[in-house]
Amino acid sequence: MDARWKPNVTVAAVIEKDGRFLLVEEHTAEGLRLNNPAGHLDPAESPEEACTREVLEETAHGFTPTALIGVYLSRFQRGAEDVTYMRFAYCGDVGAFDAQRPLDTGIERTLWMSEAEIRACPERHRSPLLLRCLDDYLAGRRYPLSLVTTDATVYHPEIR
Repeated sequence: MDARWKPNVTVAAVIEKDGRFLLVEEHTAEGLRLNNPAGHLDPAESPEEACTREVLEETAHGFTPTALIGVYLSRFQRGAEDVTYMRFAYCGDVGAFDAQRPLDTGIERTLWMSEAEIRACPERHRSPLLLRCLDDYLAGRRYPLSLVTTDATVYHPEIR
C-alpha cells in the first residue's frame, strides 16, 4: 500500500507595528532568507497556540492572535524533495520583548521592515507566501478565530 500524502501544517504571524512588519532572517539551504515568524504545528496544540509559541521562539516577542488572515497551500521542490505546506496565517497583538530570551536555532535576527522594503527584496523571501500573506493582511482579510476548531481530542486523545 502506498503511503498517504500529508501536507506539513505550519503557522505564521503577520505582525504590524507603526507601519512596519516583524520578520525573521533565518538560515536556509539557500542562504539567509526573510520570513514571517512561522513554524510547524506540534502535537497537542491548536494552530493559534502554535502561532503564539512560534512567534515567541523566533522573535522573543509575546503574541496574541486576534484574527485568521487565511489558509494557504504551497509546494516546495528541491531535487528529490517535494513538500506541500498548509499554512494558517494570523494577525494579532504583539506583546513584550524579552531581551534575555535566545532566538530559535537558525534564526539570525529579527527585523522591522516597511511594506516597501519587503517588496523591494523578493529574492530574499523564504517563500512566496510571505508576500501573499502580507497582501491579504493589507487587503483587510480577517476571519474570526472560531473559524478553526480544535477538538478536545487534540489535547486528550483518549476522548472519543
